[in-house]
Amino acid sequence: MSSLLQLSRLIDWISDRFGFIAKWAIFLACLISATNAVVRYMANYSSNAFLEIQWYLFGAAVMLGASHVLRVNEHIRVDVLYSRYSGRTQALVDLAGLLFFMLPSMAVMINFAWPLFVKMYLSGEVSQNAGGLIRWPAMLLLPLGFGLLFAQGVSEIIKRVAWLTNQYDGEFHYEKPLQ
Repeated sequence: MSSLLQLSRLIDWISDRFGFIAKWAIFLACLISATNAVVRYMANYSSNAFLEIQWYLFGAAVMLGASHVLRVNEHIRVDVLYSRYSGRTQALVDLAGLLFFMLPSMAVMINFAWPLFVKMYLSGEVSQNAGGLIRWPAMLLLPLGFGLLFAQGVSEIIKRVAWLTNQYDGEFHYEKPLQ
């Protein structure tokens, strides 16, 4: 279990780094958006490239930040019943969700997104908008983001199993498992 926990720490570290990139992507998107608005109203000039880079940066923030959001347990959860469960039951519900829903759906999404990225990269596809950007960097965000989320799901599974077996005392907000 200790080698799996080391793997989990590595995945967590990677997710944190991409979360940092996502934070800066949001900042840059807002900066470009504000600059575009000022230039458009003061100089009567606009560029489709400005608009598209904003979309790319927001896409980067979502796709690269999702794994970090899962790592810090800040994702949206409808907890009408979940919050009433014991810590052990919460951990088991998390495990079931990760194993049977998240990991399979991320695998499917990677399977669909990767060929689209390769196709766009090989063709050098460019936006049809005047002054538009190449598309493959934005498309690369899909398999990369889904892959990061898949890896973080594996990390969370490792931590939940270790917690349930009293081998991990991490940042979950569960009660201690029953002995």
